[in-house]
Order: sequence, then structure tokens, then C-alpha cells
Amino acid sequence: MNALALPIVDGWTITKRNTLKIRRSPEVLVGTITLPVVLVLLFAYVFGSAIDVPGVSYREYLLPGIFVQAVIISAQITGYTLTLDLQKGIFDRFRSLPMAPSAVLIGQTAGDLLLNLASLTVMAVMGLVVGWRVHTSPLEAVLGFVLLLLFAYAFSWLSATVALVLRTPESFSSIANLVSLPLVFVSSAFIDSAGLPAPLRVVAEWNPVSTFTQAARELFGNTGAAARTSDAWPLRHAVPASLLWIAVMLLLFVPLATRLYKKAVSA
Repeated sequence: MNALALPIVDGWTITKRNTLKIRRSPEVLVGTITLPVVLVLLFAYVFGSAIDVPGVSYREYLLPGIFVQAVIISAQITGYTLTLDLQKGIFDRFRSLPMAPSAVLIGQTAGDLLLNLASLTVMAVMGLVVGWRVHTSPLEAVLGFVLLLLFAYAFSWLSATVALVLRTPESFSSIANLVSLPLVFVSSAFIDSAGLPAPLRVVAEWNPVSTFTQAARELFGNTGAAARTSDAWPLRHAVPASLLWIAVMLLLFVPLATRLYKKAVSA
């Protein structure tokens, strides 16, 4: 088997291992699916009644932001699971097997992609229940979900990199929450960033969460003809900017996480 096929085949084996872990620990799947449902209901019926976004129904404005937030939360499972495996010595067992070093990370990120697919499916159904609608073609809607899954996969590699640097579940959870909360809330995921003070508005407009949210809104047709759009380049060209973010994250964090993993198993 050549050097390219070996990581893929071994990675598929790790993906099946992680899928079996989910079957034996269904609380992970239940938590992944339940959280999006709570988020949709909370923002639609509690905060949604107090927030007005000119030119578009707030629930249609909201759902793409909820999708992006859920992807970020789910991607943290990748890092948390890696720190647990590192703490339990699972990596040492893998090191004794004739497998490609990158297979563990490929399998972990691919397995978590399945969780994200389940989470997005449930959120879309809940969104339809609370009033979210897609106003574009079926092809554009599918491209919207594909873009979100690509973002989820790329963000999982970032999460894996951070986990392999921190190495303990406790420190990873603390840092992940410390970074993800401002990343999501200082953005246009839930509010119109035009109403923020100038320094925060600039941060929100160039925040990748705003870029992915705007791209999803455009592909689902949740922008509204009268809705305001920032002049910032990432929001004016949200879909190509999102693809650029995905390419940068993969090019940066796949080799970096693989290098950190090799260092971790050789320590």
C-alpha cells in the first residue's frame, strides 16, 4: 500500500472506532443533537422577541448564525477527545501498531464530521418548525450545508492543534470556551453588526464567524432585499472569503497538528 493510501485506509479504521464509541456512549450523540435544539428554541423564542433586524425575519436571520455556532461547539469535541485519549495512553497503544501517524487525526476529524452532519440535520428540521425558510434553489441550499460541513472539518483540525498543545482536557475546555464565546458573540451571527460601536464593528466585520454566517445566509436566501450589508470585503464576498478561510485553516493546521501528534507519541 502506498504512502497516500495508507493514512486514508487507517484513518477510516479510526473513524469506525470512533463511531463505535458513539454507539457505546450515546450521551455524546444526544448532547450533540440536544444542544442545537435548545439553542434554536432559546434564541427564537426568548432573545428573538427582543431583537429586530431591518429587512429580514429575525428567525431566518438567526438560523445561519446558530448553524455556525453549533459547528464551532461540535468541533471542540475533536480536541477534547484527543486530550482524553492522550491522558489515557491510547496514543501509546496506537504507536505500537503498524499504522500511519496521521491516521488518528484523520479518523478523529472524519468521525466528528458525522456528528456535525447529524447536528445540522436536526437544527435544520427545528429551524423549519420555528419558521426558518430557504428561499434559494435546492442546489444553493445543498451548497450552504456543504460549506458549513467544510468549515466544521477545517475547524476540527484547528481544535486538534490546540488540544495537542495543551494536552489536558481541563486546560483545553477552559481555553476553548474562552476563545469560542467572544468569537461567536462579537460577530454578526445573532445581531446586525452595524449597530455595534466602531472598534467592535470592525472586529465583527472581519471575524470569520461573520463571514461564514453571511455566506450561509446568502446560500439559503436569508438576507432580505432591504437588509443592510457591511462594506467590509469578507461580507461583500462571503462565499469566496469562506472558501479562502477553509483553505488557509487546512493548509496551516493539518501539517501542524500532524507534527504535534508525532511529537506527542514519541515523547
